[in-house]
Amino acid sequence: MHERSSVGELANSLRAELNRYSPGGKLPSSRALVERYRVSPVTVTRALAQLAAEGLVVTRPGAGAFRAEPRPPAPVTGDTSWQEVTLSADTATELVPRAVDASGVLVTLSPPPPGVVEFNGGYLHPSLQPERAMAAALARAGRRPGAWGRPPTDGLPELRQWFAREIGGTVTAAEVLVTAGGQSAITTALRALAPPGSPVLVESPTYPGMLAVARASGLRPVPVPADADGVRPELLEAAFRATGARVLVCQPLFQNPTGAVLRGERRGEVVRIARAAGAFVIEDDFARRLVHEDAGPLPAPLAAEDPDGVVVHVCSLTKATSPSLRVGALAARGPVLERLRAIQVVDSFFVPRPLQEAALELVGSPAWNRHLRAVSQELKSRRDTMTAAVVRHLPELALPHVPAGGYHLWLRLPGGLSEPALHATALRTGVAVAPGRPYFCAEPPAGHLRLSFAGVAGPTEIAEGVRRLRAAVDELTA
Repeated sequence: MHERSSVGELANSLRAELNRYSPGGKLPSSRALVERYRVSPVTVTRALAQLAAEGLVVTRPGAGAFRAEPRPPAPVTGDTSWQEVTLSADTATELVPRAVDASGVLVTLSPPPPGVVEFNGGYLHPSLQPERAMAAALARAGRRPGAWGRPPTDGLPELRQWFAREIGGTVTAAEVLVTAGGQSAITTALRALAPPGSPVLVESPTYPGMLAVARASGLRPVPVPADADGVRPELLEAAFRATGARVLVCQPLFQNPTGAVLRGERRGEVVRIARAAGAFVIEDDFARRLVHEDAGPLPAPLAAEDPDGVVVHVCSLTKATSPSLRVGALAARGPVLERLRAIQVVDSFFVPRPLQEAALELVGSPAWNRHLRAVSQELKSRRDTMTAAVVRHLPELALPHVPAGGYHLWLRLPGGLSEPALHATALRTGVAVAPGRPYFCAEPPAGHLRLSFAGVAGPTEIAEGVRRLRAAVDELTA
């Protein structure tokens, strides 16, 4: 049984039996619960912690768990309706209302209900995460001298140096800021480079989390169509000219959601076009450590080939490790670095030192490269499994590009098949998929789905998820 579901089931069983005990009465010992319910000690501990968080039990170290005293009557519910007027009035004078729509992000952050195949995940399945290596790194980090002290606001020098070497070219540690993951870095970069109300150019389609950040900052995303070779330079040049934008956000390597790689001469063209427009390029290099085994040599980051400071580089360790290892980097050169630094300090002071120390321990250990090789092999295998299953069982869903990196496939729906209806029907049949609409900041050319193969347990679950998706399509087209 999956650990998450067994914890919930045990918590439900214990909750139902609480009336057997008087307030303050002691529950059976952890050992007794392990034997009675045939679960692990960790499951018992987590189930009791869940009940304690609900205020139903009290745990006392060395003494056990006890039924909590009755709760006091619930306070009278206040009237918050006044907030509708206040929040609406705030947007009346804004050129671009700061709408915060997190739905496209929550699709990949919220776990689906038990028994549902997770094709909408944005992170590696626990079986692919380097849990032992991370635990060992965290333990070693905690023993480092000064590990719980205040870190430098820019980040630990050794970690900044590591990120600079990873980016390559002439990037130095002095041009790197350690951030709390990639999303935080993108937020900082957009706030630093684009004033509220201004346009920001984005690939179409693109990552919903970036669109949400832009809109929440009062920016106006403007789409620039991309194809299998990345953003189209002639349309990019026209978009800069038409909008006066001073920022382009792009993912040159294994773009989310298309999986495209910005190739050949387009790499230099994009930087040249932005430089001519007096604009910055925010390079979101999120998938470099999610390369598939058969990808071949990777192009260097745009930042590694940019002496003029056009590119602001964003990268992170999170995608290749764990959603909770939120350590990333911003790299920039020139006066813009000071603005990025100032905004980051105001927003978050610094990334917690124990997390930075743990990241250093992890990437400096022999386990790091072994982990990256294992992930590379497994992602290729899963990609091939899902691709074969989709081609065989869902031939009406177009798969224009099979990526050589990243963790998902991008499918185009045929005319007449409703994207919202398929998303809802698929969930009802037991498979969670990511709808395509949130990836577009303008009207999409067709319905799409994004299917992730990283968040599932393995090939058997991929096959079952595709089977359930086939059933959903059949239900809608019958």
